[in-house]
Amino acid sequence: MKFSIVKRYKIFFAITITFLIIGLGSMIVKGFNMGIDFTGGSIMDLQFHKTVSVAEVRDVLKERDLGNAIIQLESSDSAVTSAKGVLIRTGVISDEQRQQVMADLKSKLGDFDIQRVENVGATIGGELIQQAVLAIVLSWVLMIAYITIRFEFRFALAAIIALIIDVTVTLSYFSLFHVEMDSSFVAALLTVVGYSVNGTIVIFDRIRENLKIHRRSESITEMVDNSIWQTMGRSIYTVGTSLFAVVSIFLWGGETIRNFAFAMLVGFSSGAYTSTLLAGPLWMLLRKQTPGKD
Repeated sequence: MKFSIVKRYKIFFAITITFLIIGLGSMIVKGFNMGIDFTGGSIMDLQFHKTVSVAEVRDVLKERDLGNAIIQLESSDSAVTSAKGVLIRTGVISDEQRQQVMADLKSKLGDFDIQRVENVGATIGGELIQQAVLAIVLSWVLMIAYITIRFEFRFALAAIIALIIDVTVTLSYFSLFHVEMDSSFVAALLTVVGYSVNGTIVIFDRIRENLKIHRRSESITEMVDNSIWQTMGRSIYTVGTSLFAVVSIFLWGGETIRNFAFAMLVGFSSGAYTSTLLAGPLWMLLRKQTPGKD
């Protein structure tokens, strides 16, 4: 006998609500660790006397807790792995900290000439953040319209609720663990939105097909459970291969895209959870609350 997901929906709802409350509390109390792209910072434009690599510069910066700094090699060839010109963008640091960093760079990587040192503003301002939020909300509206036309409004509402949970969970993790949020986070969040709804739609499509051949001897609870289990193999394969790639990026992709990979890892995992354990029961409850022609 298969494990009934729908009959235990209260357990999954309670777990989800508990985590969302903790996450929202963290967002209110702790806020977010906004990165350089959001807050601005300091720029050091240096010309070394010998070529250096990004990894060598980052190793020095890590000793001053600046491992997340943006490091760019100044070269006309984008494929180069080392160069003399290096542009370093860090968070806001004091003059004393800057002098210490430069002293470390000089002692470990050799002499250099200072081309430019200054404080700069954020590259992602309030307007860009508003545009990102608008893009996410617009995607939800379009998804509601599409799913309503393809299925029905109750399917669309359940899918959007699951999607909002995925976005909130991702934001909660970044707040709880104080992970730095940079420009790549916005891209990751938009990717999570697209990925998460995909698994939900697959299950909803099976529910819709099973509704057409639904027997009176089979309850709606059993029908939804059977639909979820009929798509379980496909869900496991899809999530497994996706997470394999994301975990690989997270572990070996380097410092610059680690936060991006972390957001994807959390979002994809949450998407698998909501699609499999929440979306179906949500639709069933909405169906009971708003009975209509199926």
